[in-house]
Amino acid sequence: MITLRPIAPHVPRRLVLTLKLGEMPEHVPSLREVRQEGAPRATRIDGGPIDRLLLHHGGAARSVRLHSARVTRRMRPGVPGVRRFDDVEQLSGVARVLRVEVADDSALHALVQSLAQVPQVERVSRDLVCATPFDARSRTHLALDPVAARRSRAVIRLPQALALQRGDPSVVVGLADTGVAQDHEELARRLRRGFDTVDLDAATLGDLTLIGDNSARDEDPTDEVGHGSACAGILRASGTGMPAGGAGLCGLTPVRVLGAALQGDKRVGVGALANIDAGMKRLIDLGVQVINMSFGTPESALGADDPRPHAEVVRYAAARGVLLVAASGNSGQVERYYPAAYDAVIAVGAIDDTLTPSAFSTRGAHVDLCAPGRDIWTCGLSGYTRVSGTSFAAPFVSAVCALLVAHAESRAWPLDPATARDILTVSARPFAAGADTEGCGAGVLDAWAALTLLDRTIDTELQA
Repeated sequence: MITLRPIAPHVPRRLVLTLKLGEMPEHVPSLREVRQEGAPRATRIDGGPIDRLLLHHGGAARSVRLHSARVTRRMRPGVPGVRRFDDVEQLSGVARVLRVEVADDSALHALVQSLAQVPQVERVSRDLVCATPFDARSRTHLALDPVAARRSRAVIRLPQALALQRGDPSVVVGLADTGVAQDHEELARRLRRGFDTVDLDAATLGDLTLIGDNSARDEDPTDEVGHGSACAGILRASGTGMPAGGAGLCGLTPVRVLGAALQGDKRVGVGALANIDAGMKRLIDLGVQVINMSFGTPESALGADDPRPHAEVVRYAAARGVLLVAASGNSGQVERYYPAAYDAVIAVGAIDDTLTPSAFSTRGAHVDLCAPGRDIWTCGLSGYTRVSGTSFAAPFVSAVCALLVAHAESRAWPLDPATARDILTVSARPFAAGADTEGCGAGVLDAWAALTLLDRTIDTELQA
């Protein structure tokens, strides 16, 4: 996997504040209303203790709602945005998240601590900035080895699974990453329209140099790093020069939640946690059934005052029945990365072609299973690349999740996330004999066995 590591403590002057249920004021506009309609940012929140603390510690503040309601203004004209949020959005917390910018962040630590004590506040944190360097074993612009490329797909019986279930275009995977190379020969005309939620500026990144499109959200998810394109190839490649994507005919919607920067001579993906959450919320509202999250923030990188990231959007996805898949991490240690560590997320470690867990794969009781993640052939920004990391194990599981959803729908049977997880883990094949598998989950992904177990599960339910 690619690990999100804080490269600066936070986006300068920016907080992410979640209010308790019933406390969100109606007058605060959404970020989309500010960006697209020119609505002014709110200069007050509650007219009480929150505003006084912001003024005292931050000089002044401007606020927006991070997320927009699933129900649009056109669908309910004349109803303020706050009241358009439904019960699921309210209870999960996504309706209650504010992005707050203060004039002076010299006392930001004291401000966060003070706001956390206010009864109306559920959680508050700095808006962390994180980076995603490629794994050191990644190599680009190589002449593809077709035999080696097929090997990782064969060990999880993906060709047999695709023979049983070709996928369904109405079943859509969301890819929250660095975007995709939309003109790549393996991906052109294979993707649904995506979007971009990155909004950074050079002052955010310290010694990193921003490159490309990073300053404003738009509808162009073009990849300038390569990480998202590599994941997209595993999911949706046409099969022109490499094995076809594991999701078959299922759709793929890319969202660029991480922009591009240079760290020395290496390109890295960079983004604020709020950028990631905004992209995730929109994917869910677009109706994707699976989301691949090949990113993660280690618990050790969070400060004592920082809540666990992505909590609201993970709850929201679970409530909407979306299957969430995340890479476990590349530290090789027993530790928790978020979002993989959440109970609602299928956490994926990495194995090599011998079914042995990779030394770099992060372990823990929360890891559900492993998939191929070492020397994986896939798409680069152009041509082909060989990559390693749990980032590239997760898309194999996401692809099989999409096939499971398509197969269940073909039999008019609803597949919920908990059942999908059970099917994947119960059908997993054993690791290599003698391998150290502690904290690596139930075994190795077996795509064909998962589909056949789903059939047996449906047959049993129909006969009950």
